[in-house]
Amino acid sequence: MAATTFLFVPGDRPDRFGKALASGADVVILDLEDAVAPAAKDAARASAGEWLERHRAMVRINAPGTPWFAADAELVAARGVPVMVPKAETPGVLAGFGAVVALVETALGVERAGELAAVPSVTQLAFGSVDLAAQLGVAPEDPEPFAYARSRLVIASAAAGLAPPVDGVTTDLGTGSRLEEDVRYARRLGFGGKLCIHPKQVAPVRAGFTPTEAERAWARRVVAAGDGVSVVDGRMVDKPVLARARHILGEG
Repeated sequence: MAATTFLFVPGDRPDRFGKALASGADVVILDLEDAVAPAAKDAARASAGEWLERHRAMVRINAPGTPWFAADAELVAARGVPVMVPKAETPGVLAGFGAVVALVETALGVERAGELAAVPSVTQLAFGSVDLAAQLGVAPEDPEPFAYARSRLVIASAAAGLAPPVDGVTTDLGTGSRLEEDVRYARRLGFGGKLCIHPKQVAPVRAGFTPTEAERAWARRVVAAGDGVSVVDGRMVDKPVLARARHILGEG
């Protein structure tokens, strides 16, 4: 099954690296960018490099054009680990890495989503809603201003043959239903996973992106009906519907 949970851990907190790994997240991301103050960048890179000698994780490097980009790029190349490139806007920059998750979090990045997705080294797109909110001058928790951007990433990913994109973070760490609502919304739009900022978000995010038993039961009925055109639960079933059912069951 494709990864659905992507957990950030600050690169300057090596004491938390093991805890992040133990969280059960599909992908642990050592964050050298937003989670680390400028004065701690070099120390964070060193801590990440040391940990990556014995473990595997993704690294979110600092953005192109920053003073730390070149050294961060050298680290991921030396360790041979996948990289998340923030402020992704330029296809040529992404082409210089191995396996890349392009974090699209600017207006220009959204407009170039198709170009970014087409870069051979890009394995997936991710959405940076908080940074884009700051650029647009809107509230990051309001989904409406980002409907176009999210759909753009979904369409660009599908057109390039990539896995569905990864939705941005939910900054609310309370016990309410905000996280579950955000996951349901992202899944409805066609996202396949979500960025997490705390281990306690991992389980509800995974649950939200896992087909429900009702969905799986429907999918089994559709598959059992055969490959031709049929009627299941009063609705016509043809090839595209069958393909969706098989995808739900992990068969395609």
